[in-house]
Amino acid sequence: MKQIFIAMVAMVLLLSSCFKEDERILPAPRGGKVTQTIELTQSYKYQVYYSLEDSAVVGTVEKKSFDLMFQADEYGSLILLNTANFMMAALTGTDSFDEVSSPAGLEMQFDPSDGNLNETALRNWITVNQSDTIYSSEVYVIHRGYDELGNNLGYRKIIFDSLKADRYYFRYAMLNSTEYTSAMVLKQPEKNFSYYSFDSQEQVFPEPDKSSYDLLFTQYTTLLFTNIGEPYPYLVTGALLNRIDTECVRDTSLVFDEVTLEDVINRSYSTNLDEIGYDWKEVEGDVNSGAVVYEVKPEYTYLVRNQHGFYFKLRFISYYNKVGEKGYPTFEFQRL
Repeated sequence: MKQIFIAMVAMVLLLSSCFKEDERILPAPRGGKVTQTIELTQSYKYQVYYSLEDSAVVGTVEKKSFDLMFQADEYGSLILLNTANFMMAALTGTDSFDEVSSPAGLEMQFDPSDGNLNETALRNWITVNQSDTIYSSEVYVIHRGYDELGNNLGYRKIIFDSLKADRYYFRYAMLNSTEYTSAMVLKQPEKNFSYYSFDSQEQVFPEPDKSSYDLLFTQYTTLLFTNIGEPYPYLVTGALLNRIDTECVRDTSLVFDEVTLEDVINRSYSTNLDEIGYDWKEVEGDVNSGAVVYEVKPEYTYLVRNQHGFYFKLRFISYYNKVGEKGYPTFEFQRL
């Protein structure tokens, strides 16, 4: 019996020597606190795409470089407006270009800043059900909004004809014209949207790959309220989340430098695009005269969970560059 026991021990020792020891997997380095300034400029001319994960700007474009945004994923079919230019659109009730020559009497709408796709201004151009796809063929009037200097970009009338083989087909014209331009936009699945510019009359490519960024710093249109509660659309400047699996929650109770992963991992996060938004700053002074200063709120801590599952803490510390020009939001952040 003793000999059998010795043999078994020897066998175990022999086998164990054949296997490599498990290697300890060390946690990924979190890195220190990063401070970043985004150069939108005083006129808010640019849109800037930023990766928290890479601590880097991954794209900068002029905000007026495009007009229309076409969903680029396999099943997407919605068309959005460039709200950085204060764009709006309205249905006209007719499918004839010749009957439309003025925006008078039309109810203009803008796309909501929270990213709600059920309330977009152009949502009724297509109806998709289990048995059929129906195109309204109705004329929309689009106000292109304003450039960074406040110049009116004018109007277009447009009919969205179809979506076939990953291609959007549409026609558009000036309001006072009966001659229209035919156009096509091809889906790009690696992007959130495919884009079209009325100025260049072609598909353009302002957005980096959707997997490469977390935040978009830009002007955008949102709904504000007067002192008596009346709603009105307004152009604000802030940060929007990437639409792909990026979430955020604002906290005002934690001390920024003391926030840890344990503080944030079980929070309830929001996918609203404008969860960071614009109100991390406030305006002090006379808005009518333009004699104002922007005061940031460093007590607002934003907790961000990106599409790759990483957590970050972020807060804004300035809205000015080194020579005192507005339009240069500066923030600090750290991966948790």
